[in-house]
Amino acid sequence: MNSLVSTEWLAGELGAPDLKVIDATIFLSGAGRDARAEYEAEHIPGAVFMDLDELVDTANPAPHMLPPEHKFASRMQSLGLGDGNRFVVYDNSPLHSSARAWWMLRAFGAHYVAILDGGLQKWKAEGRPVESGKVHVRHAHFTAFLDREAVAGKEYVSGIVHSAEHELVDARPASRFAGEDKEPRPGVEPGHIPGSRSLPQTDLFNADNSWKRGDDLRAAFFAAGVDLNKPMVTTCGSGVTAAVPLFGAHLLGKEDVKLYDGSWSEWGADPATPKATGPA
Repeated sequence: MNSLVSTEWLAGELGAPDLKVIDATIFLSGAGRDARAEYEAEHIPGAVFMDLDELVDTANPAPHMLPPEHKFASRMQSLGLGDGNRFVVYDNSPLHSSARAWWMLRAFGAHYVAILDGGLQKWKAEGRPVESGKVHVRHAHFTAFLDREAVAGKEYVSGIVHSAEHELVDARPASRFAGEDKEPRPGVEPGHIPGSRSLPQTDLFNADNSWKRGDDLRAAFFAAGVDLNKPMVTTCGSGVTAAVPLFGAHLLGKEDVKLYDGSWSEWGADPATPKATGPA
């Protein structure tokens, strides 16, 4: 199974006993939308809802930090997601949050994980079926072992600020990167990590919400000044959209990429960390 699958492919695979479809929609807190309610109103047949707002380390003050292994395993098992399954994740969010779910599943050891190209938007635009309500599942067994090499912490990022040997890629909107917009979380300063590149995650998609591919995708990184030959760390507001450029790099065959899980919500709240404003 490829890492990016088409709506046509998924339509043909629906109902396969080893295939599990996951709705990983999440919204910013002030968006006025309820991801779980929207899922229950309509979702791809058989899809379960992965609550990314709940699947976090509640002991950490930064939002969306990876949960402990036992918590991730427990949540996956309760959703009927088990070892040996093939997972297809999608979303219906401007944050393209399925990339976060893809990264989390892979980081915790899942082998067969794909993103649905175009998400629910494209699926519905093509007139494909949806269903409402909750999906009843059988409890599964999911073995979670976190690949700690997939994650960058604040100390690691501090060590590569202004490094000529690494790239730091920020997936937030350019206005937030520049510090022109107030941060949505209290106590977080505006701006960005010094030396990072601004690559808004929306730049990696076509008008129909499908992923850019090949030369078009590579051109988006190039336009942001990103050297794809260097090891990369991706970042954003809280570690969700940081998974978008990470997945984009993956589509280009690049695997030496870490995700800064704390992202700006951690970095910008720490008075001791260096901060920059203005364009990249």
